[in-house]
Amino acid sequence: MNKVELTEALLNRTKLFALRVIKLFQSLPKSGESQVIGKQILKCGTSVAANYRAACRARSKAEFFSKISIVVEEADETLFWIELLIESKIVSAEKLALLSKETTELLSIFSTVRKTIRKSKPINP
Repeated sequence: MNKVELTEALLNRTKLFALRVIKLFQSLPKSGESQVIGKQILKCGTSVAANYRAACRARSKAEFFSKISIVVEEADETLFWIELLIESKIVSAEKLALLSKETTELLSIFSTVRKTIRKSKPINP
C-alpha cells in the first residue's frame, strides 16, 4: 500500500470510527450520567476523524505533527470514556469490545506516526 492509499484508508477508517461513536451515543440510556459521558465520547471520538483529516491538509511538518498529536490525545480520551462506560456498568464490555479494540488500534497507529515524525528531521514551524 503506497502513502496515498494508506492516507485514504485511514481517512475512511477514522470516519467510520466517528460514525460508530455517534451510534454508540444514540444507543446510550437517557440517564444523566450516561448522557454526560456520552457527550464526552461523542466529542473526542468524532474529533479523531476531524483532526486526522486536518492533518492530511497540513501546510507544514510542524502543523502535521500538531494535528497528529491532537488525534492521539483524542483517541486516548475516547478510550478513557469507553473504559468508564464499561466500569460503571452503563454498557457491557461485550457490547463495547469491538469499538474498544478499534480505538486501541487507532491510538497505536497514530502514536507510532507521531513517534516517527519526532525521530525524523527537526520540526520547523
